[in-house]
Amino acid sequence: MRSLPPLLALVASSLLAADAPAGFTPLFNGQNLAGWHGYNPHLVAKLTGDKKDAMLAKMREEFPQHWSAKDGELFNPGTGAYATTDKDYGDIELVLEYNMAPLGDSGVYLRACPQVQIWDPANPKEVKNDAQLGSGSLWNNSKGAPGKNALVLADKPPGEWNTLRVLMVGARVSVWLNGKQTVDHAILENYYDRKASIPAKGPICLQTHGAPIRWRNIVVREISGTEANQILAAHGNAGFKSIFNGKDFTGWAGPTENFEVVESAIRCKTGKGGTPYYNQDLTDFANRLEFKLPSGGNNGLAIHYPGKGNTAYDGMCELQVLDDNYEKVKGKIDPRQVHGSAYGMVAAQRGYQRPIGEWNFQETTVVGSTIKVELNGYIILDTDLSTVDMATVMAKSPHPGKDRKNGFFGFAGHNDAAEFRNIEIKDLASK
Repeated sequence: MRSLPPLLALVASSLLAADAPAGFTPLFNGQNLAGWHGYNPHLVAKLTGDKKDAMLAKMREEFPQHWSAKDGELFNPGTGAYATTDKDYGDIELVLEYNMAPLGDSGVYLRACPQVQIWDPANPKEVKNDAQLGSGSLWNNSKGAPGKNALVLADKPPGEWNTLRVLMVGARVSVWLNGKQTVDHAILENYYDRKASIPAKGPICLQTHGAPIRWRNIVVREISGTEANQILAAHGNAGFKSIFNGKDFTGWAGPTENFEVVESAIRCKTGKGGTPYYNQDLTDFANRLEFKLPSGGNNGLAIHYPGKGNTAYDGMCELQVLDDNYEKVKGKIDPRQVHGSAYGMVAAQRGYQRPIGEWNFQETTVVGSTIKVELNGYIILDTDLSTVDMATVMAKSPHPGKDRKNGFFGFAGHNDAAEFRNIEIKDLASK
């Protein structure tokens, strides 16, 4: 999904009208600062308690001194905290126009994380930072990371209006500047903690960075979980093949009688369990699927399962499939039991599931002893099981299968009606 020029053209043309385009909500009313406040996440990143509260209050109080609204434009002379939405957002499509002074430097923070970069490519002082490659990049990503530099130079000269479009699903961001794609589905790194994914929700911030800049026609569209899954599935899908026909368990083995096919999905029967598996021995592979859980639901993905025994111990591992609110329903668990964890060995990040009753999109990649899990566009686990100190695992339980290099892929039922659909495998062994 390299570009969507017809949609961009539609949105851009609609921006010229009095109302926002269909499906979009204006973030700026063109008349005053309603819906916005002053905030600079860098100034409070290391503050706590009363000092943090005081700084937050100060930025809000001083906001009208630095930002103004006139003739449908939001203006800042290059001073003060960033213009920040009162509302927090998750998955979105954001469209806006900006007009920056020569030699300027600015950006758009997504969920208060830096940033979609905006600057003057002709600024000689920023050549060292690759400004000549253009705006629209995720410049605060690590050196060499996808999105760090713009794919194409698309800026209009300073003093002219530029149209910026951002599509954000999970931590994955695509950017178009003046109709040209500058970032393609890249992970926006967490500037404040490189080891963690960005927050699931947060405000949109318009950065001020020393130069005058004007903004107008700022609109946003919130993206549903269903659409987000479709966007995620449309990227990087080459080589993936379905391993479930949506009708029966052809090609599968194990206790399939404990599961059922309901509306083209595999569902564990309530009160049943066991490990049905796709009957093909795998080494390195990637898996894509959608899953849906009942409240307190518990299941798992069997990785390199030998076809018998307990996949959590006899297989390479069981990757947990668990309601993120499990404790509220069924009681306390170890961090190495949360969704996406290599059961009992390595804890995943949590807080990125969709609400109960909605489908989640997940991609798991297994190469050698490494496992990566991406849930709804967020990397929640990226680990090497060969480095796990077995003396520190949950209950100090032995994992005889931890170092397996091959085996089957399947599900680890635990009595709850967890569902799986659009189950695909990509063989990575030959690569």
